[in-house]
Amino acid sequence: MRCPFCGSIDDKVINSRPLAEGSSVRRRRECNSCGRRFTSYERIEERPFMVIKRDGRREPFDRAKIERGLERAIQKRPVSSMAVESLVNEIEDSVASAAGGERELSTRTVGEMALEKLGVLDKVAYIRFASVCRHFENLDEFVDEIRKLEERMGEKND
Repeated sequence: MRCPFCGSIDDKVINSRPLAEGSSVRRRRECNSCGRRFTSYERIEERPFMVIKRDGRREPFDRAKIERGLERAIQKRPVSSMAVESLVNEIEDSVASAAGGERELSTRTVGEMALEKLGVLDKVAYIRFASVCRHFENLDEFVDEIRKLEERMGEKND
């Protein structure tokens, strides 16, 4: 593993721990050259899940796309990068579970999984993500989504 600080490939693993129900491993490493510490993640490479786009095209599930979308939604919100990483892992696990043997899901299904988990993390980020995911056509649809979110939050707070 190349050190992100000095570029050396001489490092040692300090700590390892499984993440995402054992489908990935987080490793803390220390560079033997500069002494700085960094984190790496390992995942098993499998046959990719396919995502069916709105126009019917199929493309491999891209974890980075979900991560970029969530990063935009939480921009300037009090949400840590570790919370986003955890959220992306949960979404990836949900995609794997939902796809089952088919290994194909619609972008709408993936977006709804992300929204479900994001709603628990940050309400403003949820609305931002929903506005892109659900393609609101007008202000009424936007307001309806906020009302639905308020109703769900009222049910959970009871």
